Amino acid sequence: MSDIDYLRAIPKVELHCHLIGTVRSSTFAELARRAKLDLPDTPERIYADINSLPPDPALYANTRIPVPLTRSADEPDVSYSLFRVSAWVIEALRDADDLTRIVYEAFEDAHANGVRHLEMSFDEVPSHLSALGYRGSVEAYAEGIRMAERDFGMSGRLLAAIDRSRSGDEALARVRTVVNDPHDYVVGVGLDNLETAGPPERFAEAYRLAGEAGLRRTAHSSEHAPIAANTITCLDELGCDRIDHGYFVLEDDAVVSRLRQENTPFLVASTTSRRSWRPWRRASIAAMIEAGLNVIPCADDPGMFPTSLTEEYRILHQELGVPRERLHAMALSGVDACWLPAAEKAALRARFAKELAAL
Repeated sequence: MSDIDYLRAIPKVELHCHLIGTVRSSTFAELARRAKLDLPDTPERIYADINSLPPDPALYANTRIPVPLTRSADEPDVSYSLFRVSAWVIEALRDADDLTRIVYEAFEDAHANGVRHLEMSFDEVPSHLSALGYRGSVEAYAEGIRMAERDFGMSGRLLAAIDRSRSGDEALARVRTVVNDPHDYVVGVGLDNLETAGPPERFAEAYRLAGEAGLRRTAHSSEHAPIAANTITCLDELGCDRIDHGYFVLEDDAVVSRLRQENTPFLVASTTSRRSWRPWRRASIAAMIEAGLNVIPCADDPGMFPTSLTEEYRILHQELGVPRERLHAMALSGVDACWLPAAEKAALRARFAKELAAL
């Protein structure tokens, strides 16, 4: 078995994945042409040129692991940010069938990379699909998961995304909608968008309501803001069960020590739409592993970067030197951090242990 076949065969969970970021370039092209979107270039060219430019470089002048402050050699002449392309993809979605389709395709692509369980976040219903309402959109997503469960033997759950660029009151309204209309597949909430746009404490009331309703909680943290304190806020004030990204926790040794002792799960991606930051991301993840943190690979926005969970495992193994035994441990840690019910989680962990032993 080749190295890449071995890495693909490792049973995996995907716990940090944005639905819109999974949409295939071919699907976007088809939907955009059907919707007659007025785009600045072909859908294929736009996807190829996704490259989010970094925030103000002055924020990152003195980080422990130097953040690149200049452009990288692989950046396109014309860059389209991940957020801009995501908005175009959302605009191209026209009905419930489209929502079901992109969920099913996300699971199909994940299955091809050894994923057995997938948790993905979904945004608020866009205005042009308002007729579906919250319940209609969630049911459309759920139908895609049911189809994947039937066809691929996978399991899946949904997280309601909170846009941190909006107010605390808007976040509370978002969570109240989720809480007042429970769905078996919607098991948690996540805090998305640029960390610098909204400090985590702004959303404490929304997260309190989510916790009281039994929803699980996560948040992007220490990803864009070069401080470790935001992650402590996410754990202590928001009640997060796990952290998305977290690279800047390395700025504070005391925080790292606490997170190591508590075995806090960090969902990390070596690939980002900020192409100039990819070497920094990988150096940070290597340092997190060296510090003994509970690092679990994720693909984040695999359709748009592009990447896959197999590719994220490959980077860890071939570029960062993570041995196979540690990759196996990461796969099991992913099961432990997932939000399936206890009995289903135990069964999945037993399945993983058997498959990993066979490898």
